[in-house]
Parts: sequence; structure tokens; C-alpha cells
Amino acid sequence: MAEQKHVVDLSVPSAARMYDWLLGGSNNYEVDHEACELLLRVAPTSRELALNNRWFLQRVVRALAGDHGIRQFIDFGSGLPTQRNVHQIAQEVDPQARVVYVDNDPVVLALGQSLLDENDSTAILPFDMADTEGIFAHRDLKRLIDLAEPVAALFVSVLHCLPDSADPKQVVRRVVDRLAPGSFVVVCQLVSDDPKVRDGVTELMRVQTRGNWGRVREKADVADIFTGLIVEQPGLVDVTDWRPDSELQQRQRSIEWTEYGGLGRVPNRD
Repeated sequence: MAEQKHVVDLSVPSAARMYDWLLGGSNNYEVDHEACELLLRVAPTSRELALNNRWFLQRVVRALAGDHGIRQFIDFGSGLPTQRNVHQIAQEVDPQARVVYVDNDPVVLALGQSLLDENDSTAILPFDMADTEGIFAHRDLKRLIDLAEPVAALFVSVLHCLPDSADPKQVVRRVVDRLAPGSFVVVCQLVSDDPKVRDGVTELMRVQTRGNWGRVREKADVADIFTGLIVEQPGLVDVTDWRPDSELQQRQRSIEWTEYGGLGRVPNRD
């Protein structure tokens, strides 16, 4: 498929820019602030949730590069560049580590490209994360990623942006089918045990983003995505509890909803 062209519509909030606002970033607009204020009324600990998720991303990339020797990363739905991005963490372990970011938000693409222009071991691709064929056919992915060697595929806090009709499990499965044994897949997404929170946040985000949203799901939905993968310790958890760096991080929890997921390894194929 051809690369997608996107135009910034400043009248519609973006999930990526809302996340940036919750993290204290500056790459967002008034419409995003207003949407976040509405979100905080439904789920007051959403800032804590965003921070916990970002810390998880940093820990899991460090573990993949440092403990598992992964040198190739594909970050699906990567979001806005902020401090301690995937390539920065991975390249601290090995300066030759290669990272491909994938996102279709025009602000993400513009800022990401300016950040990565001087780093030949990184690229950002302008695709919807569900466009597996287009992503893997892209010249920059072929340049940077050797699919005969282990790769880490990251789906960090993005699958809730896909509706059920897009079949998030199959989106991940299509990627897994292209990865060599010994590769890894990181998945976490927004879940809640409270149906009022699930329905309330889902409806709010669908309205605010004009349908560019999936839904808050349940833990069983996330577990289903890991079918066929070998889940690494500590298993599927609230990401706050995934190999935490400090008790301080563990204490700063979200309450109404959580990021739930973990790290799966692609097994040998018979």
C-alpha cells in the first residue's frame, strides 16, 4: 500500500497528543487539554497511568537490549517523541541498535522526523499500525530490520485505539508471523475491572476523537493476544509491577484503569 498522507485537524483531539499532555509535554493543543480535563473527571488517576506506562516502556526496552541482546525494534503506534525514547535506551546498550517507529499522526511524524534526521539507525514510517503489509514492505524497514534475526515488536498502550472490527489480536499475529524465533513482542493496553469505567472512557474517547478509538478492554482480552507466545516473568500484570525500578514508581498507581500486559517470546516453529 502507498504511504498515507495526513493533515492535522486542530479541532479534533489526538490520543497521542493527549498522552503527551498527561506526561507534561508541550506538543499538544488546547483541544487536547480540554479532552484530557474531561478524561480526568471520569478517570482522575490518568496522569499516573500515563507515567507508569512510560516507565514500563523504558524498563522493557532496557531489558530487551541489555538482558536479551535485542538490537532491532519496531515500535507500532509510537506516539510523540519525548525523553528517553526507544532508540535512546537501546542505543545506550549498543549504539548500533536499530529502531523503526510507526505512527500515522501528522504531528508525531513531523516531530519524529526532525528528531531522527541525524540518526541513521532509526526511521519513522507514516502508517496505521494495522497496515502490516505496507509497514513490512517499506524501504526503511527493509534497510534497518533483518527479519532473519530476532526483533522486538512493541505495541505499548496502542491496541485500545483499535476497534474490535480491526481485530487487535490479528494485527499482532500478522506481525508475529513475520518474526524469527527468539523475537519478542511487548503488549499492554488499557483495561478496567469496572464496566462503568470501561464504558465511560470508551464513549468519551470515541466522541472526543470522532471515532478514532477502540475501547477499554478486560484482562482476558489482553491475555488472548499472547496466545502462542511464551510469556516472560513476571507474567501479565499491571505494568507498574513489571520489574519495577523503585518502590516510588510502584506507589504511584492508577486506580480506575490500568495498563495491563507484558513481554512474550516467539517460540521455535516446528
